[in-house]
Amino acid sequence: MESRHDSVLVEEVLGALAVRPADVVVDATIGGAGHFSRFLRALGADGVIVGIDADAAAVERARAAYARDRRSDRPVAHLVNENFRNLARVLERLGIGRADKFLFDLGWSGYQLAAPRGFSFQRDEPLLMAYGDGGETAAEIVNSSSEEALADLIYAYGEERFARGIARGIVAARAKERILTTGALVAAVMAGTPRWYHERKIHPATKTFQALRIATNDELGALREGLAAALRALAPCGRLAVISFHSIEDRIVKSALADAVHRGLGSLSPKKPIVPARAEILANRRARSAKLRVFERAAAAETAAEAPAPLLLYAV
Repeated sequence: MESRHDSVLVEEVLGALAVRPADVVVDATIGGAGHFSRFLRALGADGVIVGIDADAAAVERARAAYARDRRSDRPVAHLVNENFRNLARVLERLGIGRADKFLFDLGWSGYQLAAPRGFSFQRDEPLLMAYGDGGETAAEIVNSSSEEALADLIYAYGEERFARGIARGIVAARAKERILTTGALVAAVMAGTPRWYHERKIHPATKTFQALRIATNDELGALREGLAAALRALAPCGRLAVISFHSIEDRIVKSALADAVHRGLGSLSPKKPIVPARAEILANRRARSAKLRVFERAAAAETAAEAPAPLLLYAV
């Protein structure tokens, strides 16, 4: 599979965040480094960019983008191989008390799909689905969970109508041999769904793979923790942008931002999500379900306790 990635809603994100040369910008999901590279170009010598990703390869892509920037007035960059659920700890370690701009791009990159980690059902590869190294794999979940637990997981995280049938198919398949590859999982999904379901444009394993990826990486828990940390660290008049790609993520984002508005922390800007233009969708099918939500913190006066911590600067 070709290793490439086209970042989604790049111009819309840049317009919404309005990065200034002296801003502190946090890209919580480097991915293909598309947004990161554009943030880098918008920042000057007084700016700071923090790039975070659970995938070490993504951090290396950001490192390469930073190395290509030969400007004498390029910003300080901090590149961190970490899950954004630990955002508060990362910022504390860097000595950053407040940041002006945050971006969370919740889609996975084309590089991750091309890596042999089990994210794609289009080829047979080890059933891992983990963004980083270590931790539980999708294969471990598939082979150790009860039928009921699998059905609940596939229904809740994948919104799959045939979750119970797929769970039965998985249990029946693993009784003969452990399910350790994407091909074996696809076969179990096919066995647990009706024939007409196989003829649709959407692959019958799509939602099951989504559910297992979310569960393997605890994506929803990480999202809640990461958003909460970003909202706490967002500077007055600062902006937070989140790109989601499916309804479960978007509900969490929408709820978190609505709660922040209700608490008087700021406002949505704009009130409704921004979606890709038709031209972008035609050029990149992965953009079709993207939604960009933007929150702007109110211009409240900071108390002494809220003042930003001293900034620790070091070279990457």
